Amino acid sequence: MAEAVREPAWRSHGTDRRPTRALRVRVCAALLAATALAVLLVPPLVQLDQQAVDLAAKLRPPSWAHPFGTDDVGRDLLLRCVYGLRVSLLVGVAAALAATVVGTAVGATAGALGGWADRAVMRLVDTVSSVPHLLLGIFVVAMFRPGVWPVVVSVALTHWLSTARIVRAEVLSLRARPYIDAAVSGGASRWRVTVRHLLPGVLPQAALAAVLMVPHAMWHESALSFLGLGLPTHTASLGTLIQSARGSLLAGQWWPTLFPGLFIIVPTLAIAGLAGAWRERINPRRRSELML
Repeated sequence: MAEAVREPAWRSHGTDRRPTRALRVRVCAALLAATALAVLLVPPLVQLDQQAVDLAAKLRPPSWAHPFGTDDVGRDLLLRCVYGLRVSLLVGVAAALAATVVGTAVGATAGALGGWADRAVMRLVDTVSSVPHLLLGIFVVAMFRPGVWPVVVSVALTHWLSTARIVRAEVLSLRARPYIDAAVSGGASRWRVTVRHLLPGVLPQAALAAVLMVPHAMWHESALSFLGLGLPTHTASLGTLIQSARGSLLAGQWWPTLFPGLFIIVPTLAIAGLAGAWRERINPRRRSELML
């Protein structure tokens, strides 16, 4: 009697990713909660002025008095990182919401109209996409004075394109559903079909795109600030902190660069990890991708 064919080990093990996904969600949620607690609790608990200069305490390593050490003019790095993270989160959330609104409106309009209007809108999207995001962002920021809202506008105007493509594809998929044909046959106008049936169907994908855009916007803001084009130099920003610490790193002081970098990496990975788990939940056939 022939022996039963055994299933290869690579097929029999690791097919159920639910335990791994649950662990990833817990870790990302814990990191995000720690980030939120740091932003909310550190400023009132640490009774120091984040702008206070103390040249006698410059470039001190991490200690009980200064857990993250001090920068090149003696300012507390923990407070500076927390305030910089506040700015990055503000820019990331505001830019993501604005870009999602623009992208959803453009994508839904293109998908609902179809024909030459769809082709014209998508050619516009392709044209804008051909320009590097950072280069276009620099051009937009250069037209305004340094500040938070010019950076928000810059990031929003360069990041609505992916949302427009996602929403348009979802609208085209929904237009092929039988209930859409039934609504059109019943005399519903194109506007009513779009507002009552198409837009509610694309909201989950648009919301997911907005969440995934937050870490990308935070990196974009940090890059602009690192180049000196984002926020004013006196404003705490993770990008400006890293930029000002380059000389200290060459001299052997690692803490002015390490901790601002961690404040960029940890929250962005936590948000992207939670959004990836959300994507796997609403669309199990597609593995999560980090939009970084």
